[in-house]
Amino acid sequence: MAGVNKVILVGNLGKDPEVRHLEGGVSVAHFTLATNEYYKDKQGNRVERTEWHNISAWRGLADMADKYLKKGQQVYIEGKLRTRQYQDKDQQTRYITEIIADEISMLGGRPQGNGAAVAETAGAAVAEPQQSFRQEPELDQLPF
Repeated sequence: MAGVNKVILVGNLGKDPEVRHLEGGVSVAHFTLATNEYYKDKQGNRVERTEWHNISAWRGLADMADKYLKKGQQVYIEGKLRTRQYQDKDQQTRYITEIIADEISMLGGRPQGNGAAVAETAGAAVAEPQQSFRQEPELDQLPF
C-alpha cells in the first residue's frame, strides 16, 4: 500500500502571493499562511500560538492566487508536504518544508489588512459565494 501525504489547513495569508513565471510559461506562487491555536497555561491564562506555513501553488492555482488572494484573507488549503534543499548565499545547504497546494478555497470574512485595494477585494469576497480552485495532477503524477 502506498503512503498518504495530505495536509489540510485553514488560516490567514501572511502576505500577498509572490508569483514567478518559469520557462515554458509555468507559474508558481509562494505565500505564507498563519494558523492559530489557543490553550490555557498553568496559571489559567489564555495563550495564543501561531504556526507559519510556507505554501506553493503551481500553474492555474498560482494564477488564481495572484488574482484573488490578499494578505489577511482566510483560506482553506489542501495539499501535500514537500521538503527541498537549496544553497544559500554562503553556499550552506538549507532545507525548507512547504505545502504544495492541490486545492485553495477562499473563506468568508474580511482580510486583515489596510489599503483601498484590500477593502475592495474584501467587499467582493463577502458578497460572492465561496470560491474553490483545484489543481489537477499532471499525467506523470497519476498512479498507474
